[in-house]
Amino acid sequence: MIEKNSSNVLLTAAAPAVWGTTYVVTTELLPPGHPLFAGLLRALPAGLIALGVTRSLPRGTWWGKAAVLGVLNIGLFFPLLFVAAERLPGGVAATLGAAQPLIVAVLAVVVLRERPSARRFGWGAVGVAGVGLVVLGPDAGFDVVGLLAGLGGAVAMGLGVTLTKRWGRPPGIGPVAFAGWQLTAGGAFLVPVTLWFEGPPPAVDAPAALGYLWLGAVGGLLAYVVWFRGISVLPVTSAAVLGLISPLVAALLGAVLLGQLLGPLQLLGFALALTAIVASQLPARTPERIAA
Repeated sequence: MIEKNSSNVLLTAAAPAVWGTTYVVTTELLPPGHPLFAGLLRALPAGLIALGVTRSLPRGTWWGKAAVLGVLNIGLFFPLLFVAAERLPGGVAATLGAAQPLIVAVLAVVVLRERPSARRFGWGAVGVAGVGLVVLGPDAGFDVVGLLAGLGGAVAMGLGVTLTKRWGRPPGIGPVAFAGWQLTAGGAFLVPVTLWFEGPPPAVDAPAALGYLWLGAVGGLLAYVVWFRGISVLPVTSAAVLGLISPLVAALLGAVLLGQLLGPLQLLGFALALTAIVASQLPARTPERIAA
């Protein structure tokens, strides 16, 4: 059982690790000024491919549920994330996103009727502090719209993750089809949003094509299939804490590929965040386990 759970954790952790490459791909390969178009290409083609492969569509109430989950996890999350990234220093935006485990811990009590856990809130707070030390710099600023967008994105995805856990998957529907429903719904929501804010799509050269392919095939389809599968088999709060891997990978790639070196405080933040991630995956010490 322990080995199986460890395999599920490692597989699920691959999704936020892949998402951590988004920053370097966006800044180094994609045309500037079109982040929503990048989000659209990350979601809609991947969703349509999944639908074509599985030939599975929602039925009954799942049309509405899939639309809600797609908008929360993708359609709303992407625009709010990009607004926060444009109006705030990257470190502030990443720290706000890292608050998602705390939001999920609250929603698990409200929506899933789980008992409040000081352990979940404690390790979630340690994780946020660790990410903050890694990504916050002396140029950190506070724009009201950017702060609201960053928190709104964390709340949207946190609620999406929690509802995904509550509703589960319909019988006979695999993670590929389930991810396809949400990617398609979120991508369809992004079409008018992208046209409204960014207008026509940009010219795409060879590096940009590779970047969009990576974001759509790996960061979109494969990562979300793994992510939604993980949510179904792991405790929702444990899965949410794995999201802290994303800003850590982004910072690590910035150091390795872009020369953004990490200082002592950032290394301490890495250690704190990794400790929170590992500790949150360990089983809680119940009275029965302590007695044993």
